[in-house]
Amino acid sequence: MVVLAAIPSVSVLTVSTRAASLGFLHGVLTAAGIVVGDLLFIAIALWGLSFLSSALGSLVFLIKYLGGAYLIWLGLWLFRAREQPVEAQSISHSSRVSSFLTGLLITLADQKATLFYLGFFPAFLDMSQVSYVDAGVIMLVAIAAVGGVKVIYALLADRTRFLLGGGLSTRLNAIAGGVMVAVGLLLILTAA
Repeated sequence: MVVLAAIPSVSVLTVSTRAASLGFLHGVLTAAGIVVGDLLFIAIALWGLSFLSSALGSLVFLIKYLGGAYLIWLGLWLFRAREQPVEAQSISHSSRVSSFLTGLLITLADQKATLFYLGFFPAFLDMSQVSYVDAGVIMLVAIAAVGGVKVIYALLADRTRFLLGGGLSTRLNAIAGGVMVAVGLLLILTAA
């Protein structure tokens, strides 16, 4: 999750831009909105997968195959992705609420996040056995991983006024793509 959260994307650009132009607090609030959106997607994915797991019974392996195939596809797409030039727009002023809502709405508009969680969780969890405590731990990990990375971006942007460049995006995409392909293969191989 840390590697995926670190990949330069619209959310990273938004956090960095708001921190660089409005200050660290606005970057943190944008990151908080992103995390809340991710938590909503995690809850939806966990509930949906638990429901499907109990409804499908012995056919639950189908979820693992579909999830594994999706993660492999996403991993290959990331691995092949090349760095895209991004332009930051200057923001003169903004409210704290708008910074939070910006992060939340960017995340909610990205359906790939739900599909990622739907493909990711079956690799590591027996979906028929997920408890409320398990869900809480998963959400704490997401808060630490996604929120931590985005806050680091906000801090760096606030301190240096510098956005990523120099091929780092391509390297991070390759690492994340490799991890996703490996997890997808693991999911498919352990599905039976």
